[in-house]
Amino acid sequence: MIDGLWLAVMEDASQKLPKTYNHIAFKIDQAQIDSLITRIQGLGLKIEKDRSRSKGEGASIYFYDDDNHLFELHTGTLAERLHHYRRTETR
Repeated sequence: MIDGLWLAVMEDASQKLPKTYNHIAFKIDQAQIDSLITRIQGLGLKIEKDRSRSKGEGASIYFYDDDNHLFELHTGTLAERLHHYRRTETR
């Protein structure tokens, strides 16, 4: 359970989903990136290529679980991203 939110993960090889960009995102601290990449790879999961970003958007790690659910671990917040977009729009 994370802040009152829980995810149910069901194991059933016959129900494997196709890969899509629809995903679930979680906020992480920048300092956690390297250790989380190591941990994800240690589980035998592949880190996916990130989309191109501008520097103010924060950093992300994308990976699929064994059932093809896409997860994003992201360092920025929505407020930071909107602030970045507003700043770049006025230039």
